[in-house]
Amino acid sequence: MIYHNINQLIGQTPLLQLDIEAPNEVKIFAKLEMFNPGGSIKDRLGEHLLAAAARAGKLTKDTTIIEPTAGNTGIGLALAAKRHNLPVILVVPEQFSQEKQTLMRALGAKIVHTPSALGIKGAIKRAKELANEITPSYLPLQFNNPENPRAYYETLAPEIAAEFAESDQKIAAVVAGAGSGGTFAGLAHYFKERDPKVVTAVVEPAGSILNGGRPHKHRTEGIGVEFVPPFFAQTRPDRIYTIEDDRAFALVKQLAFEQGLFVGSSSGAALAACLELAKSLPKKSNIVTVFPDSSERYLSKAIYTFEEEEK
Repeated sequence: MIYHNINQLIGQTPLLQLDIEAPNEVKIFAKLEMFNPGGSIKDRLGEHLLAAAARAGKLTKDTTIIEPTAGNTGIGLALAAKRHNLPVILVVPEQFSQEKQTLMRALGAKIVHTPSALGIKGAIKRAKELANEITPSYLPLQFNNPENPRAYYETLAPEIAAEFAESDQKIAAVVAGAGSGGTFAGLAHYFKERDPKVVTAVVEPAGSILNGGRPHKHRTEGIGVEFVPPFFAQTRPDRIYTIEDDRAFALVKQLAFEQGLFVGSSSGAALAACLELAKSLPKKSNIVTVFPDSSERYLSKAIYTFEEEEK
């Protein structure tokens, strides 16, 4: 098939059954979102947010897109904005991956940094200030925009359902990390509608607050919240798993070494949650999870460490 623009390559990513021993002979399947053209699941979100804004008449030929982001949403929005020929300003806390920031700039986005200590809340505040200063502008605000979970409800979830239907297998549980909470909420809503017995589990790093912990720094990027995502009001998780950085990073390394999978730390956390959840599921159940991106955009953050480097 011949494609005519890069945005047509978003979606229809591979679903891989992991070759990993899980409790109760549970099978774990991962949707490999690194195969999107911008390298992450947030390509779906960027495309959907701008398409929805265009339909609602919120974009003109002079509109500047402004968004607070840890990186992947910024890449997704910058990629989508190319088709609309619109400028993009991304507000990014300083500590996040340099690779992601380089990719945002490569797509033509301007980056505005905020202090790491202020977290994503500081980035949101600054983005709102910029939106007030720049006219016309559009602030998608993924953390509150109902189009966020809808993006995954309409694209990612049906893909997964169709892939399982083709193999005549049943999904027992769905596991996804929470940053904005949109991916989890979209998937959980879709699968609960069709089978209320499906277990929905959300994943966070230690340092996130969903399980009642106090917020603090963590190495795992792309997931973790400083406030409960508003999308959880409509779709509450059945389980919440809080994964330590060391466990997530160990599984990232294991996936590369044993299966040739280069995934980010949020994927390692998701796999850790799947292995925990498997302990409580019936024998030979199926869990589906999402691996949001690749490890290549975290190499500067030492996502891989080796014994010879540690001596």
